[in-house]
Amino acid sequence: MITQATLKMFAIVCPAVFMAGFIDAIAGGGGMVSLPAYLFSGVTSHNSIATNKMSSAIGTAVSTYRFCKNGYVDYIFAIPTVICSLIGSVIGARLALLAGDMVLKIFLLITLPIVAFLVFRNKEFTPEKKRELKRSTLFILGSILSFIIGIYDGFYGPGTGTFSMLAFTLILGFDVKTAAGNVKLCNLASNIAALIVFLIHKEVIIVLGLVAGVFSIAGHYTGASMVMKKGVKVVRPIILTVITLLYIKIVYEAFIK
Repeated sequence: MITQATLKMFAIVCPAVFMAGFIDAIAGGGGMVSLPAYLFSGVTSHNSIATNKMSSAIGTAVSTYRFCKNGYVDYIFAIPTVICSLIGSVIGARLALLAGDMVLKIFLLITLPIVAFLVFRNKEFTPEKKRELKRSTLFILGSILSFIIGIYDGFYGPGTGTFSMLAFTLILGFDVKTAAGNVKLCNLASNIAALIVFLIHKEVIIVLGLVAGVFSIAGHYTGASMVMKKGVKVVRPIILTVITLLYIKIVYEAFIK
């Protein structure tokens, strides 16, 4: 377990987390840059997932506030889904703590390309035909989906926003703005729940997470304020490069070194 941050960690993580926030604001999928950055810097798998939760929670809190301020949240629907996200995330975080370092690395090797494919493939979240569900059905189905996605977010994280947007628009039938607002609330809840679990078990490198959180906020604001018609085309090569380098690093350390 690593408890202190080094200059090397700050030098690698902070710029990458800024870029992750920038990417999130433009196209989503920033977690596929921020989590590998922690691993590249020499942080262990458990510490990486835990500390990434801190910096992600800080950035997500800012964007969530903006959605709430602009009225893009269905607060009645948010109550059960946020609760289920919290519960699921706690379960996922505890599973991550039980998993060995090698298990997490193998999970990374399997999951990253799948998440990358889904993030790149689904940029439009508008269903071909709008679904009209009963309010009770919406609450039940939304709660189940939030619970499942919360487990994934607590255990791992990258791609959670994309999965949630797909679920809330294509399955539940929300419009994009309302879906985005409620997704942010659920993601913030699952981030905080997992972060608390990791803090209790002393897996978070607190100073690194806090400083990286500031860079995450800066990245979100920079990305949101820029008009980039070709933003997604710029983002994809960056994410693919990071994933490729991470693959090489994990395979080398696990099977060659």
